[in-house]
Amino acid sequence: MPNALSIRGLTKRYDDSRRDRRRRRQPPGTGGFLAVHDFDLEIEAGSFFGLLGPNGAGKTTIISAVCNLIRVTAGEIDVFGEPHDALHARRIVGLAEQDVNLDRFLDVEETLLFHGGYFGMSRAEARRRAGEMMDVFDLRAKAGVRAPKLSGGMRRRLLLARALMHEPRLVILDEPTAGVDFELRLELWRYIRRLHDQGTTILLTTHYLEEADELCEEIALIRDGRLIARDTADGLRTLYNADSLADAYVRAMGSLSSG
Repeated sequence: MPNALSIRGLTKRYDDSRRDRRRRRQPPGTGGFLAVHDFDLEIEAGSFFGLLGPNGAGKTTIISAVCNLIRVTAGEIDVFGEPHDALHARRIVGLAEQDVNLDRFLDVEETLLFHGGYFGMSRAEARRRAGEMMDVFDLRAKAGVRAPKLSGGMRRRLLLARALMHEPRLVILDEPTAGVDFELRLELWRYIRRLHDQGTTILLTTHYLEEADELCEEIALIRDGRLIARDTADGLRTLYNADSLADAYVRAMGSLSSG
């Protein structure tokens, strides 16, 4: 079976404005901010993988590239052996984004039905699946409530339900528990674990290191758009002679800065 995700030589440079390039006499793609440089990553099918790094490390750029939300400067990305921009590859990836980007004019059920239709589900199939997702995430009582009137925790539930609506094989969770209370975080952990137990490949980014320690089978540490370490949580603790994953993370980032 091919890897769930294969990234080879990924580079993304955010170009300066045309005016800035003309002033410096630079062609497109040669100026601006280099977010990710020559980045390689392989994630096996069925794994639970963590991608950790500080703000600005390149995590969101990598995710956006995988999900076809940005154009890459260079590199190749395959999802289960297919180019990431192929129609089938796009249909088997689900993304729960960090930002709450829900349509303010749609209620909970409409949000799920619209998403299902976008991914080619029939109306009957979408209604069935939307019902399942509302039951799983305890959203049934809020089915007719529009997104702006939902609590922060309910919005997080809806984001995850929407990402899973079309039953993707690769689920990308970008800070899925940011800003939620501890009880809801544990509840989301239970569902994410159950999803993984069913064979779904999960790629998680989080700033909660205890979350990565608790959930992820393997973790990659990145900074400045480059991979600096990859191992299990125990392996990273051993590598950096640390008592906790948090200590290993701090030492990894500190050793890079001092180097």
